[in-house]
Amino acid sequence: MPVLYNEALIKEKNTRRLFFLIVSRVILVTLFLGTTVFLDIRKQEFSISQITISFFYFITAAFYFFSVVYIFLLKFLKNIRSNIYLQLTVDIVLITFLVGLTDNIQIDYSLFYTLVIIYSVPFLGRSGGLIVASVASIFYGVLVGLKFFDLLPFASSIGHYYNLNAYDVLTNILVHIVSFYVLAFLAGFAVEQEKKTRSLLEEKKSEFNQLDLLFRSIVESVYTGVMTVDLNNIIKTFNNAAEEITGFPRSKVLGLKIDDVFPEFLPFMNTEMIDQQFKNRIEVLINGGRGSEVNLGLSVSPLKGRSENQIGNILIFQDLTQITEMEKKLEMNRKMAIIGEMAAGWAHEVRNPLAAITGSIELLKKGLEPEGTNKRLMEIILRSKDQLDSFARDFLLLARSVPVSREFVNLEEVVEEVFEHIKLSPEWKDKIRIQKKLSANEKAFANKEQVRQIINNLVLNAVQSMEEDGVLSVETKIVQLDDEKKYAEIKVADTGCGISKDELNRVFEPFFTNKTKGTGLGLTIVNHIVDGYNGRIKIESTVNEGTVCYVWLPVI
Repeated sequence: MPVLYNEALIKEKNTRRLFFLIVSRVILVTLFLGTTVFLDIRKQEFSISQITISFFYFITAAFYFFSVVYIFLLKFLKNIRSNIYLQLTVDIVLITFLVGLTDNIQIDYSLFYTLVIIYSVPFLGRSGGLIVASVASIFYGVLVGLKFFDLLPFASSIGHYYNLNAYDVLTNILVHIVSFYVLAFLAGFAVEQEKKTRSLLEEKKSEFNQLDLLFRSIVESVYTGVMTVDLNNIIKTFNNAAEEITGFPRSKVLGLKIDDVFPEFLPFMNTEMIDQQFKNRIEVLINGGRGSEVNLGLSVSPLKGRSENQIGNILIFQDLTQITEMEKKLEMNRKMAIIGEMAAGWAHEVRNPLAAITGSIELLKKGLEPEGTNKRLMEIILRSKDQLDSFARDFLLLARSVPVSREFVNLEEVVEEVFEHIKLSPEWKDKIRIQKKLSANEKAFANKEQVRQIINNLVLNAVQSMEEDGVLSVETKIVQLDDEKKYAEIKVADTGCGISKDELNRVFEPFFTNKTKGTGLGLTIVNHIVDGYNGRIKIESTVNEGTVCYVWLPVI
């Protein structure tokens, strides 16, 4: 297929060159005709005497006629070599007639032979030029010989008219023949050198294109953001990885100033900062094109031209968001391990005497039957006992690993149980409206008690975030995430006070809370349980609008 395509290109190129040759011939003949007419009008002798001027016009008209024929032949005669040989033959014959009209052989109408030889070489090569030179030599030699012996009816004898002898005529013929062959050889040499030069240039161009393609392939293949800017901070290149990492499409970035797209990069673009970054990578937090923040590791280096002068800067960056999250997670796990060790011992030590205190208080309450102030104090003691017991229970949850015993848990059933329980708690507000979108077919492969703990903590947080009224919605469904695995999704949303951006980054830290009540362990426990199942958790919140919590647990 490539060979046929190249042949078609060469044929089309030669056709255009033939058309250019035809047009050039018409222009040259027109100029020559104009000069002749001008001199004829002024009645000056111009190489044409003895023969009527009308015969000269006839030859000129023949050139025009054959030029029109050549144009039609471009469509019907597909063989380029046959077409050019036809034109060469006709041109030589007509030029021979033109030279034959001239009585004075010193007039250089024979120079038109050289034009024919010159334009034959680009089409036919050096060998073709030598063939045309031979044909021109034969026609010219025969013509001069016939004129010398006065054998042409339309021309006078050269010897008679100019008193030239046979030696002079023979010398003239030999000089023309030698000049024709020398010209054909030189034209062939020039054309061959031009072809070699063009071939070399094409080869170099092809090598350059291959290197350019290799460079672009490398830049586009690496999963590292690469961006170049000129000295005016105009973005010139932006590879695929840069698009993927930042979320900005290349079409909307190229040609813009870097401070219009990435203003966070601008402080690091001065020379002093660039020199410091040769050894150190800096971390930059940018607002990505998808509406989320992206933590980047950035290196900026000067971009230099061939003469080692700076022509811009090159910025190389990687997405550190997942690495940062992993570091936070490792730090959280380290803290949780420490807390777990403390919790295991502390909870057992506290719950045993707490149980004794609880039993004693219950006996005293039944035996004494307190009233008034004593009764109120007894109830305070019991509530405090419940708070300590809840606190110790939460600590034990942090210390425990995810249970080995798992089953297919019906999420609808667990959600209904949680609402039945939480409506009886003092935290519940009667004006809260509940919206549930559940299905009996949605199940998670987990421990039922821990699933209940997850939903209970999320619902309790939602209730506590709303003052008197609001909307609390719970939705469960089966989804497929980016790792192509199926998960049971638990979504709990409220219209409460919301969480600020700074607080949102700390909600999973142990003991962190923005409420006056609570231990600050609710979401920490949820996160701990979800991590144990290799699940996922995400919280979205807007201050004074509400919060949405997503939990994804594996289906199997």
